[in-house]
Amino acid sequence: MATTPMVPPNAAAGNPNSEGNQAAAPPPPGTDMTGICFRDQLWLNSYPLDRNLVFDYFALSPFYDFSCNNELLRMRSIHPLDISHLSKMTGTEFMLSEVMEPHLFVFRKQKRDSPEKVTPMLTYYVLDGSIYQAPQLCNVFAARVGRALYHISKAFNTAASKLEKIGYVDADNEGASFESKVGKETIDFKEVKRMDLILASLQRKLPPAPPPPPFPEGYAPPPTVEGENSSEAQQGTESQAPPVDPIIDQGPPKRMKV
Repeated sequence: MATTPMVPPNAAAGNPNSEGNQAAAPPPPGTDMTGICFRDQLWLNSYPLDRNLVFDYFALSPFYDFSCNNELLRMRSIHPLDISHLSKMTGTEFMLSEVMEPHLFVFRKQKRDSPEKVTPMLTYYVLDGSIYQAPQLCNVFAARVGRALYHISKAFNTAASKLEKIGYVDADNEGASFESKVGKETIDFKEVKRMDLILASLQRKLPPAPPPPPFPEGYAPPPTVEGENSSEAQQGTESQAPPVDPIIDQGPPKRMKV
C-alpha cells in the first residue's frame, strides 16, 4: 500500500526553536469544530483520493486525533483501517463507514471497549476533497425547532392583525360590485370575536419567539416588502416587472383591470 510521507505529532519536539524551548505536540481536536473546513489542494494534486489513501489525507486535518488506535497501527506499518487489528484494541479509533469513490468518504470516531462493543462519538466526511465535521443530531433539531417556532409565532401575529381589519371596506372596492357582494356574504361579528379571542389566548401561551438563526454563508435572503417599496419610490413612475421566483412557476402574469 502506498502511503504519503507523514509528520508524527511529536516530531517537532526534537527540534528546538530559536529560543531554545522544545515545541509542544498539537492538542487533541475539540468536540465542536463544525465551523471549519480543511482542504489540501497540493496533496490532492499529488495523490489519488481512494479508500486506501483517504485516511492519510484525513490525518493531515485538524480533526485527526493522534492518540487514536489507528495512529498506533500506522507506526507499526499496518493499514490504519485494518479491522482485524482494531477489534483487538481498546480506546479511540476512526472507522470508514461509507464510501462513494472518489467523492464521498464518511469517517466515524468511536470508542471501543471490546471487540463487539463500540460507542459512536463524532462523524466526519470528506466531500470532493474538503473535510468537514458533521453536526450532532441534537443541534440540528434545536436549530430546526427554533426556526419553526419563529415562523409559527409570526403567522399568529399576522393572523391577529388580519382579523382586526375585518369589517372595514377599502375605498377602491366601493361601488356596485361591492354592494352585490354584501348581499351574498354576511359577516358574523360574534364568530370573528370568538376566533380573535382563541388566537389571542394561543398566542399568550406560546413562549417568546427566539431570533431566527443566521442564514448560511453566501445565501442572499429575498428582498423584503420595505425594500421593494423604497426601490419603487426612488424609481418614480418607471414600470418594473414583478420579481419571479426562478424555482417556483408562478404562472402567466395577471392583466391589470382598466
